[in-house]
Amino acid sequence: MVQVTKDMTIGEILQINMNVAPIFFGMGMHCLGCPASQMETLEEAAMVHGVDASIIEREINEYLAAHPEENNEVLA
Repeated sequence: MVQVTKDMTIGEILQINMNVAPIFFGMGMHCLGCPASQMETLEEAAMVHGVDASIIEREINEYLAAHPEENNEVLA
């Protein structure tokens, strides 16, 4: 099973499962298509948006675990 870590970029996380986008929207990160956001790590994005990276990391991993059929196991 894929696990997201705080040092992964937003782009890497979205490659695993685009359906986690609403979690980012919920933290106020509405610019997922922006090239700069794709290169930010989860920890950097959380810091910029004033959110605890551990909470977002946990939410994403819970979603990935609950929806394994949606996950891309191999990062491009």
